[in-house]
Amino acid sequence: MDPTMIEIGPFRIAWYGFFLTVAIFAGFEVAKRILKRWSFDPNQFEQAAFWAVVWGVVGARIGYVITSPGEFVRNPVEALYIWHGGLSFHGAIIGGVLVFYYYYRRYGYPIMAYLDASMPGVAIGIMAGRLGNFMNGSDTVGRLTNLPIGFTWPQSATGFPGICKSTNDLAFGGCLGEIVRGPVHLTQIYGLLIGLVLLFLAFYWIRQNRPLGYVFWQFVLWYSVLRSVFEETFRLNPLWWRVYENDQIGIGFFTATQLISIPLVILAIIMLRRLPKGERQPASVATPAVPATKPNAQAKPKRKG
Repeated sequence: MDPTMIEIGPFRIAWYGFFLTVAIFAGFEVAKRILKRWSFDPNQFEQAAFWAVVWGVVGARIGYVITSPGEFVRNPVEALYIWHGGLSFHGAIIGGVLVFYYYYRRYGYPIMAYLDASMPGVAIGIMAGRLGNFMNGSDTVGRLTNLPIGFTWPQSATGFPGICKSTNDLAFGGCLGEIVRGPVHLTQIYGLLIGLVLLFLAFYWIRQNRPLGYVFWQFVLWYSVLRSVFEETFRLNPLWWRVYENDQIGIGFFTATQLISIPLVILAIIMLRRLPKGERQPASVATPAVPATKPNAQAKPKRKG
């Protein structure tokens, strides 16, 4: 439970960055194998996916900062330190989808095939991120609870400063009241298990041979539901709409992620209902030829000399 994996002089590798890097490479390879099986060009995907990952990370960090602003009030520069942990799935999806959409509009790349094939990798990324959060200690922390499943962080967990009872937040800096190190909901592990469930579901949806877009929208639907119910309910996050809070068992509604998930669930259901019936179309049908450059204006007839 130490954020640092290896440190030799000025050289440092964090667990969070290590897990995320492994997940990105694993997700790339899994998606390329799926696309090759579907007769799509995996090399084209690799070009688009590289920038989708870059902007996905940017979007994920922006989304996290927006939904958890309290962590960055004292030190706004901390928002740039991605290796310290803290990424938003919804922000990552927006960033990645926008890049794929650009390549679809510009070059005619099959956006929905890319998104469907990427979902197992996204699930692996969720698991890797939560493992990194666990090693950091201070990321995605759970609420204090008197339930038997509560986990007390040991004193050796250098990344966990304890929870300030007076503010019901992590005890960074000063705390006017008692600082408690547990027991809390181990929400990092809740999130890891959600990622594991989604990994199995993603492969199951892929094997169903449904129309392109089915895997992506099912993933958005079930991630939003599972995250909202089984993780966010127990997270030590501010309640943007304070409907219910129980400090004894450690639950609260509604966090920013829970509120954002409501329209996403509705959108995912609508998009799933709009998908065509039948099986996935082959690459030749699903990807119409689109020229890489726009055709020139109608050529002027040559003047006869």
